[in-house]
Amino acid sequence: MKDSASLVRSATRRAKSDVANKLISMFLHELSRSISKSWHVRVDGEEYERLIRQFFGNRCPYCLCDLNNSVAVVEHLDGMNRYRAGLHVPGNVLVACRVCNDEKRRDDSLEVLTLATSGWASFLSHNGMSCGKDCKTCLYWRNRWASEEERTIQLKENLQRIISFRESFPEFQKVHLALIETLPVLLTKLYSDCQTFAKREIESLLERFKQDSAIQF
Repeated sequence: MKDSASLVRSATRRAKSDVANKLISMFLHELSRSISKSWHVRVDGEEYERLIRQFFGNRCPYCLCDLNNSVAVVEHLDGMNRYRAGLHVPGNVLVACRVCNDEKRRDDSLEVLTLATSGWASFLSHNGMSCGKDCKTCLYWRNRWASEEERTIQLKENLQRIISFRESFPEFQKVHLALIETLPVLLTKLYSDCQTFAKREIESLLERFKQDSAIQF
């Protein structure tokens, strides 16, 4: 069991990581607005949501559940983090069920993917034959489709359907490859710089507080 000091240090590291990740998310949202401001479809408009629901038959693009009978959430195919470098733009935003959105985060949060080059494609590649027996994502899909044959077919079809959906947004296709090659490196640096800045500022403020405070340290 960790001692209290170790737990405090761990909590501090997590807090600094949360701040850095929030900054990355803010940057990606601002970048998304700048890139897509002249596109013919607006990601936050009713027209785009209608296009998504019509394309996927108002079903979750991953598990095919009826979104009318599920909790539907905005889903980013490429997650908006420093590894996936996703954008909030048409072509990368879907409407999915909350359960799949939560399950997909395991792949989205990995620095290195082994099943595919993107988090969403990796999520749909856990067919129960490529991972260890303890893989939670493989278990998730086995619970959805118990038959290995049916599971393999459904996951492959869903992956191809999403690829077709993305290809229907040429403006996104034009910028996606260029960004995915350069953004992760820049975002990793931003993440590291933010952590360093937070550490330096916290230490500086603590030192000033010690000097100005009547509290004994």
